[in-house]
Amino acid sequence: MLSALTVKDIVLIEHAALEFAPGLNVLTGETGAGKSILLDALGLAAGARSGGRAGVRPGAARGSATAIFDPAGDHRARVVLAENGIESDGEIILRRTIAADGRTRAFVNDAPVGVNLLARAGEMLVEVHGQADDRGLFDAATHRRLLDAFGGLESLAEETAAEFRSLAEAQAARDTLRRAAAEAAANADYLRHAVYELAALDPQAGEEPRLAAERALMMNAGRIAEDISAAVDALGGERGAEAGLAAALKRLSRMGEEARKATSAAQASLDQAFALTEEARRELEALLARMEADPARLEKTEERLYALRAAARKFSVQPDDLPQVLHDFRTRLESIDTDSERMKKADEAVARAERDYRAVAQKLSAARQNAARKLEAAVANELQPLKLGRARFRVVLEPLAEGEANANGLERVAFEAATIEGAPFGPLAKIASGGELARFSLALKVALAEASPPAALVFDEVDRGVGGAVADAVGERLQRLARSTQVLLVTHSPQVAVRAARHFRITRSRDRTRIEVLDGEPRIEEIARMLSGAAVTDEARAAARRLLAEAQTPSDSARKPARKRA
Repeated sequence: MLSALTVKDIVLIEHAALEFAPGLNVLTGETGAGKSILLDALGLAAGARSGGRAGVRPGAARGSATAIFDPAGDHRARVVLAENGIESDGEIILRRTIAADGRTRAFVNDAPVGVNLLARAGEMLVEVHGQADDRGLFDAATHRRLLDAFGGLESLAEETAAEFRSLAEAQAARDTLRRAAAEAAANADYLRHAVYELAALDPQAGEEPRLAAERALMMNAGRIAEDISAAVDALGGERGAEAGLAAALKRLSRMGEEARKATSAAQASLDQAFALTEEARRELEALLARMEADPARLEKTEERLYALRAAARKFSVQPDDLPQVLHDFRTRLESIDTDSERMKKADEAVARAERDYRAVAQKLSAARQNAARKLEAAVANELQPLKLGRARFRVVLEPLAEGEANANGLERVAFEAATIEGAPFGPLAKIASGGELARFSLALKVALAEASPPAALVFDEVDRGVGGAVADAVGERLQRLARSTQVLLVTHSPQVAVRAARHFRITRSRDRTRIEVLDGEPRIEEIARMLSGAAVTDEARAAARRLLAEAQTPSDSARKPARKRA
């Protein structure tokens, strides 16, 4: 509920503080005293746009409005504030300051916040209905939520939203696969040609450096052959190393037994040296023979080396990476062949998700149709006593076009009305006059009383232009509505004012607004004034007492003592 409102330097109000009671609270007073200014200040504190009537009092540098709420512990406003790092275990204090130049600052529980967050929390805590109001019930964006709350369809609506999210995820996965498949298909010819080319080349790991070394060797074959021949002669010629080693071994083998024993180690080394020298000579001779036997080998080696390097440049890799490139291209080609199966499975997943979504969304649509008829009947029952007997109300469920279905279901929800017999239906805020709008909002709020009510509900002259039995009907419905949610009302109707749990009188003197909480005789005097006008008679006082007695309810005995506040 709204516990208190403090206003400082707003329009005509220098300072005002109001403490509200549960149930129905009314503000009465002469026209121009500042009643609607208080409601504008409340709207400012709750995040309404500045620049309207709630401006800074002339002569003041800054104005402020502070609204204190004490909602239930699980109220959704607390959830929103917690998501934004603001603690709200106890009271929720919304405060807005406005400078003379129109700039504003917003605070929640004394923490500075953006106006958007203030407005979001404010919309959950208080709902204002004024003469030109387009928020709350008259905002088409809220109609679907209100209808679902009225019909108890929140769980079904949440299930529909969850199924839609699953459908969206399946569609996103399928679309990703389609893009990848399309890209692969577009490159299929290139991949096939690349695989054919690389497979024909058949590159091997380490091949390029080996061929480069061979090419360098063969390019210097003449000079190298001379050097190798000279080395062969040095090893195997008449005076070569082999001949010298053989002669040495021969001399040692002729020595006596004792001498051979002494030189056995040296002889073993000479044997090993002779064998290694002989092996080296043979290797050199073989290399020399190869160089002389295949004069075209240099050309072939160069052709292969150039082919490998050209392919590496074409695919922007190093020559040693060509075998991996071939492997990757082959893998991508194989994946193209399997994409059709993967796409089939993805399409099946989307179809399943769409069937699941459609099933629950159609169930929600049917439930909404049923709830809409019940809401229409409930509102119709309230229109006749509110002097709106010729008015008609309907809930329009407009099916969405193919492809427009969303997390909210398969239809748009809108409340429409026709206030003149034979006139077409239209949006509430466009087809009704100010007084009719206020009474329509009352009829709707009474019908929706159990459907997610805000912490406080505010009406600005909902009873404007009516009197007698109609005013009494308005008062009775406001009192009934106040049993489920706190109601704050600006009224000129004594039949309504007598039903309040707390009665505020707003007066203006010397450009200052004064606020009094009425009870007992002062309240009787105010009701009598509302009945008779400026001259209050004894007959008016007697009528006021009678109205108050008739309006007494069991809850009235629990009213707090009246206090005067300025």
